[in-house]
Formats: sequence, structure tokens, C-alpha cells
Amino acid sequence: MYNTLHQFTVVGLLREIVVDAGRSYFDTNTTDHHHFFFEKSGKLSDIPAEMVGLTRIPEAPEGFNISRVEVIVRVDG
Repeated sequence: MYNTLHQFTVVGLLREIVVDAGRSYFDTNTTDHHHFFFEKSGKLSDIPAEMVGLTRIPEAPEGFNISRVEVIVRVDG
């Protein structure tokens, strides 16, 4: 099953959201957006991209390009 999910991610049908080492979610919403992660329930909820503003991000290391910036806001509910 995970091989299929990863293949769907590679071709852009899913987006993998990694919240912890060994804990991933697969999102059918592949547009640019962010997430709330509810730590007690393990629920993941979308945050529209326009609701999060970043004033500064670091430059990518030499020879690399930033492909995407993702914000996960962890809540204790």
C-alpha cells in the first residue's frame, strides 16, 4: 500500500506531510497550503496559504533551490 501512496506522491497526485519521524500523512490537496496538527488526536487540518505570512526564509544551500515551504502548526487539542 505504501509503495502505491509514494508512487502517487511522485507523480503529483498526493502530497506527503511528515509530522514526525516515521509519521506521515498523504494529502489529496496538492496546492500550496499549510496544516494544523492536533497532537492528541493525530488529526491534520488544512490552513489556506494566504493565512500564513512569512517575512523571511533562508537562502537554499549553494547548488540547491527551495521547492516549497510548509508550515505545520501543532496544537494540543
